[in-house]
Amino acid sequence: MDILTHGLLGSTLALAGSKKDEMRAATTVGFLAALLADADALIQSAADPLLTLEYHRQFTHSLIFIPVGALLVALLLWPVFRAFGHKLAFGRIYSYALLGCATSGLLDACTSYGTHLLWPFADERIAWSIVSIFDPLFTLILAVAMFLSLRWRKTLPAIIGLVLAVSYLSLGWVQHQRAEDAMRAAILLRGHEPGRLTVKPTMGNLLLWRSIYLHGGVYHIDAVRVAPGGAGRIYPGSTVSAFDALRDVPQLPAASVLREDITRFELFSDGYLAMHPEDPALLGDVRYAILPTAIRPLWGIRLDLQHPQNHAAFETSRRVTREDIDQFISMLRGAD
Repeated sequence: MDILTHGLLGSTLALAGSKKDEMRAATTVGFLAALLADADALIQSAADPLLTLEYHRQFTHSLIFIPVGALLVALLLWPVFRAFGHKLAFGRIYSYALLGCATSGLLDACTSYGTHLLWPFADERIAWSIVSIFDPLFTLILAVAMFLSLRWRKTLPAIIGLVLAVSYLSLGWVQHQRAEDAMRAAILLRGHEPGRLTVKPTMGNLLLWRSIYLHGGVYHIDAVRVAPGGAGRIYPGSTVSAFDALRDVPQLPAASVLREDITRFELFSDGYLAMHPEDPALLGDVRYAILPTAIRPLWGIRLDLQHPQNHAAFETSRRVTREDIDQFISMLRGAD
């Protein structure tokens, strides 16, 4: 999720386990410790644009890294606290850092991006897809809990906030199941047999979901709205042919750098790849788009077939038009 939400969750958890005279210190340590995992974004290479994709949400987000990350945070913050006259013991700093670090990978696994929680024992990207990477209500719950705990100097608001946050994620799981069930029913009515089906929340809500399923070598992309207590409503979207190297890039040498980059991007996108119909040189990640019914990808790699020994360029497209916003709001409201 976003950096602010990570920090708030880490600080709230540290607050909930803090002593009364250490609450401010616990907040600081927990907040900073929760941000450490995203330092993997600094792993970049100008020569290899896909390097950052391989390492993002990788080892720094794994469960095995939690005690190591906590130790790094404690070693950095202990002399800082002592320099400002705070006699907080190293062991207490480490315990708060441990709580903060423990939240990062698990929270990111709740989104749809994919997180290497089990690295180095498994390369699987875990994505439970029960909350968006940005959800203001979830963030607000944590912010209010942290603020009230610090103001009243009590851990109870932090504990209540954590219970509400877990409840919100549980609601996301329920909504995910409902959206998936609604899509499976719609797929059967279409007479399709989904080879793969992925349902993921759209930005900032648990009502409107993006569905992608594969049938006959074609990705079908739809939006499904699941209001509490109501039946799911399907908004039919676009279709696009799934990427096929033999068909789409037959001239590309198997031993080329570009072919290896396609393989790397395929692993990153969990195999959800398609050539952009309006830009035949762009291989996109079908999982993400501005609109839940659209095929225009948020990101992809550009295939320069004339230079197969060069690395692919990574491109993003987050242009949002007024029409996109109006369509999104209409679907979110359940309009026709």
